[in-house]
Amino acid sequence: MVFDMFSDPEARLFYPQMDNSQNCRRWIQWNQDNYATHGFGLWVIEDLDSGDFLGDCGLTYQDVDGHRLMELGYHLRVTYRGDGLATEAARTAIDFGFEHLGSHLVCSIVHPANQASIRLAKRIHTLNRTFVDATGEQRLLFWSENDSG
Repeated sequence: MVFDMFSDPEARLFYPQMDNSQNCRRWIQWNQDNYATHGFGLWVIEDLDSGDFLGDCGLTYQDVDGHRLMELGYHLRVTYRGDGLATEAARTAIDFGFEHLGSHLVCSIVHPANQASIRLAKRIHTLNRTFVDATGEQRLLFWSENDSG
């Protein structure tokens, strides 16, 4: 299921390392490690009627310029993109970070060519700036701040 989520040409453009089952297993283990270490991570998105796996969405920690930030991540299988599901899941994850994890900030790190993720990030966040990630690549950094406390 995870391999299928990353197997279409658009997903491969932004996640080229997810091209084999071994890397997908490592990614699953990374998610499980996040739950073991932090108590949270990416959630499975499933169709409640059929039980079909649609994708994932949730929160993880990511490094931005030497600072550990809570990041919103999401991935959908190609047939479920573009219908608002990612926006709904993303807003739910941000609210969870603010209300249940006590985070004051939730960010999204986006590849500058990923137009779909940029559109989503602009709907739910404010563009803060660009930065260079650990691999030396430029990324866009969007974020939302918890203004209720």
